[in-house]
Amino acid sequence: MGSLMVGVALVVAALFAALYVGYRQDNTAAVVNTAAAVALVFVSAGAPVVLGDGQPSRVAALTLWVAVAGFLHALGMLGRYDSVWWWDHLTHTFSAALAAALLYAALLVVGWNNAVVLTLLSILFLGVLWEVGELIAREVADWYDIEPVLVHYGWRDTALDLVFDVVGAALVVALDLRLFVPVVEWLASAG
Repeated sequence: MGSLMVGVALVVAALFAALYVGYRQDNTAAVVNTAAAVALVFVSAGAPVVLGDGQPSRVAALTLWVAVAGFLHALGMLGRYDSVWWWDHLTHTFSAALAAALLYAALLVVGWNNAVVLTLLSILFLGVLWEVGELIAREVADWYDIEPVLVHYGWRDTALDLVFDVVGAALVVALDLRLFVPVVEWLASAG
């Protein structure tokens, strides 16, 4: 677990560097998104402490995955989405796989018979919600004449985002990834 926590620390340092770069570039979207990623990492890492367990190592793999997903997205907001044609596909696949791994673990823990199908459909639904959120963010930004914190690149991009969301989920269920089953069991017993 120690190496996972070192990995988390390194990625958090990279996130803070991305936050600084976004600030220096006056890139509000990058700053907001990177700050949100940092917050999610600290929430993930702090969950055991808040729940009275005091062992962040219980969620080290989850925290590392959250941190890497946030860092990939931060790099995207700093320009990779515009300069690297496949970056958006990578971030959607990686983030959707994270959500799918958590959902799949939860469905396995509660004994859901159709965990595979429900995981795939749920990730597709969550992907649609995310894309609607991008549209709303753009409209709100246009309304207030500010920079949007999420960017909508068009309907083709939306369709590809959803495809790669499903690819991420499909990889999790195809590999029968049960990495977060112990975390979900621990959360269920702590709650």
